[in-house]
Amino acid sequence: MKNANLVNRRTENGRTVAVALALGLLAGTGYGPESQAGATFKIDDTKWVSVGAGLRTSFTTTEEAAHAGKWSNDFSLDNIRLYLNGQIHKYLKLEFNTDCQTCSNGGEVRVLDAIAKFEYEPWFNVWAGRMLVPAERREMNGPFYSAVYNVFGAGTPFEPADFNLTIKSDGTSAGSFGRDDGATLWGSVFGGRFQYAAGFFRGLRGGANRDDNILYAQRFALNFLDVEKNPGYYTSGTYYGKGGDILTLAVSNQYQEDGAGTVEDQGQFRGTSVDVLYEQNLPDNWGVVTVNGEYKNYGIKGYGMASRLAGGGFAMFEGNAYDVSGMYLIPEKIGIGQFQPYLRYVNVAPVASPTRDVYEAGLNYIIDGHNAKVMLFYEYGDLLTKGLDYSSSASGDRVSSIKLGFQLQI
Repeated sequence: MKNANLVNRRTENGRTVAVALALGLLAGTGYGPESQAGATFKIDDTKWVSVGAGLRTSFTTTEEAAHAGKWSNDFSLDNIRLYLNGQIHKYLKLEFNTDCQTCSNGGEVRVLDAIAKFEYEPWFNVWAGRMLVPAERREMNGPFYSAVYNVFGAGTPFEPADFNLTIKSDGTSAGSFGRDDGATLWGSVFGGRFQYAAGFFRGLRGGANRDDNILYAQRFALNFLDVEKNPGYYTSGTYYGKGGDILTLAVSNQYQEDGAGTVEDQGQFRGTSVDVLYEQNLPDNWGVVTVNGEYKNYGIKGYGMASRLAGGGFAMFEGNAYDVSGMYLIPEKIGIGQFQPYLRYVNVAPVASPTRDVYEAGLNYIIDGHNAKVMLFYEYGDLLTKGLDYSSSASGDRVSSIKLGFQLQI
């Protein structure tokens, strides 16, 4: 049987009463075993079709810097995804997923993934169509398989394919939700310990890219302890101790000539990331420790500073950023799940713009791994207000925010 929910990767973007309500709801529930997600319909010995769905919805209350003592309140449908997968031959498969990509503005269901797959051997597989561009672990996790809820909204800067919600050809888009049209060669060797993914994609469409240069992307990962097991070249931000003891170091890189800037002032984009996942099952059933770390260095060559400061075009981030988090899964079950407290820190330092950061403290309630969990967390910093403004005049107050998120998959 195939788990339909495993194909979904990547997205995104309460005060005291909300906190008390959330903890009360969590404490009142009972335990259920790990579930097998999705439904698979077998056609014959080699053909099958599987279906699944995923939902993420949240409530956020944020301090309003301009009005002391005032807090905004917002309910959000962050993702609703439908997954459809099939195998038509021993080596040939098909993946089709949708997402409500503008949920915050009413919602439009659009194509998320559309992949033709040739999967021959562990060391040699080819995917073609619309898919995730190989990048750092955060992108390969996606929102549904990350260890924290707000992994994108309060995270490091986006890759080109994640910079715009929709795919356009006017020089403002290089994909959507981390996806782009292209092809990826991926696989693993040495018993799965060394994993690779290398692809080429359309990248920036129009604008600065007048010559239709393609974007090249690679990701290489080395498993030092137990081997991570995921579909394709996807990853997870945690396995809740069920994947063994994990220590994986990975490096990824993307490059596109004329991949940033304007028609009059093009720039060569390069984005390099290093990420690490460490997960340890403590002896004597003392719980699970998980650490995620990520460092990014992005550069743009040729795109003049005057043009960047003036704005316009495809103004990708340039500079350094890192994101580190540590969490502990408490072994005892309370109700139907386990509590997982965590701490996280994100720092973003653009080349020609003020540095911004955010501190985060949260409490996850894990009911059924990535299939069912509730996440409550507090954030404080100016990354929440400066956001994607990388101009020299970027400004924003340090504010507090509390979010309660729900995630379900089948």
